[in-house]
Amino acid sequence: IEVVAINDLTDDAMLAHLLKYDSTQGRFKDEVEVIEGGFRVNGKEIKTFENPNPKELPWGDLDIDVVLECTGFFADKEKASAHIDAGAKKVLISAPASGDLKTIVYNVNHDELDGSEEIVSGASCTTNCLAPMAKVLNDQYGIVEGLMMTIHAYTGDQNTLDAPHSKGDFRRARAAAQNIVPNSTGAAKAIGLVIPELKGKLDGSAQRVPVATGSVTELTAVLDKEVSVEEINAAMKNATNDSFGYTEDEIVSSDIIGITYGSLFDATQT
Repeated sequence: IEVVAINDLTDDAMLAHLLKYDSTQGRFKDEVEVIEGGFRVNGKEIKTFENPNPKELPWGDLDIDVVLECTGFFADKEKASAHIDAGAKKVLISAPASGDLKTIVYNVNHDELDGSEEIVSGASCTTNCLAPMAKVLNDQYGIVEGLMMTIHAYTGDQNTLDAPHSKGDFRRARAAAQNIVPNSTGAAKAIGLVIPELKGKLDGSAQRVPVATGSVTELTAVLDKEVSVEEINAAMKNATNDSFGYTEDEIVSSDIIGITYGSLFDATQT
């Protein structure tokens, strides 16, 4: 993968600084240098833009293959199409998306892609955590119904100190690092977009907790078959791949920082 350009509504010095220094992931190990019109990482120049209108970006001139749409502001087909209009060949939305779009969790349903798609959704972080283990349970034992809960690190849409919330949410108005904050999640419904057999079978809730990163998704399910803890764990272990991991270590949330799995199954909690 070659990173060609970044569009963000801030200056290059700020982008470079936030790449070099990360409070949760740690310091970036490679060299970062601010240059005119962008910055350089290990000698590779990356252009930067500060344009709120994706249609005006020079994606065609730069021969962009894929745009990662990570702003949260263009999370539907019509809005994300602005990148296509600007000359990009494909768009991957890093969030749940509305409209007639495929929702893809890699190694769960990526085989649905036939190459004709211009825009797809990569689903939410919680859906990426839930989908691999839900697929194993459903494929092996059949899920009748279930309830999922995500115990989720606080996010940027919460206040760091008590203050009026921009969207009028009383709970997200409270200090994120001092409270357990009940919140909603669309992951239980979104799972039906990834695994159609589970449409309408799961419900869910969320609790935002005072950690900066590292979240847990719990799934409680009624199955078609009787099964033991050992059998479930063996099925999960057998299904591991480069995006779905398995551990029997007694880990805590900070231990997943830096892993490359979208989902890590903790067999000690079955």
